[in-house]
Amino acid sequence: MVLVKAFLTRKDKPWLIVPFLFNPAEFTVERTNQFTEMNIPGLPSSIFQFVKGGARTITMDLFFDTYEEQLDVRLLTDRITGWDSGSMFSKLPDIAKGLMDIDSDLHAPPVCLFIWGTYIFPCVIERVSKRFTMFLPEGFPVRATLSVTLKEYREFEKQVIETSLQSADRTKRWTVRQGDTLWFIAAQEYGNPTLWRRIADANKIDNPRVLKPGMELVIPPLE
Repeated sequence: MVLVKAFLTRKDKPWLIVPFLFNPAEFTVERTNQFTEMNIPGLPSSIFQFVKGGARTITMDLFFDTYEEQLDVRLLTDRITGWDSGSMFSKLPDIAKGLMDIDSDLHAPPVCLFIWGTYIFPCVIERVSKRFTMFLPEGFPVRATLSVTLKEYREFEKQVIETSLQSADRTKRWTVRQGDTLWFIAAQEYGNPTLWRRIADANKIDNPRVLKPGMELVIPPLE
């Protein structure tokens, strides 16, 4: 059985591979959604309105050990975190910089790919903490653990295509029933109760709390 090594690389320059000495023992994938809580008059409890989705996040620990080679382990770890300002490598051109360093053409750190076999995760490196745990008598480290946080990267255009957001595109009519409120109607028609004022304005309703059963309301389209 052939051991497949995980690695990081730049999305725009995939030949610049930063290999891991050892595969991570595990990694954690996390995703969040953000909601805002809204209190609607007349309702016994608040409702939640979706605000935005959160990018997936991968966290993992990477282990590096160069004791047998008697090499400074930062020669490997700094290819991810970037070279320290006092390092002889800090003046190298962009092609040799760490993955967290700012690229002079992009004016930002590059978008990366975390690849392990068939698993490919487009990402930016959000956070890395280094812990050095073994040193040679000369003072340089030969063993280190990197705690890495990768944030998923998705192009804006692809997100728009995949999401295919839709809104009301033609005028509708709503017959008021007992207990209906403009907030409830807006939530049903637009998916957002805070848009109740569009309905109120279209129907010249001054007091949104007074709706009589049987009233026929115009539901204007969203622009």
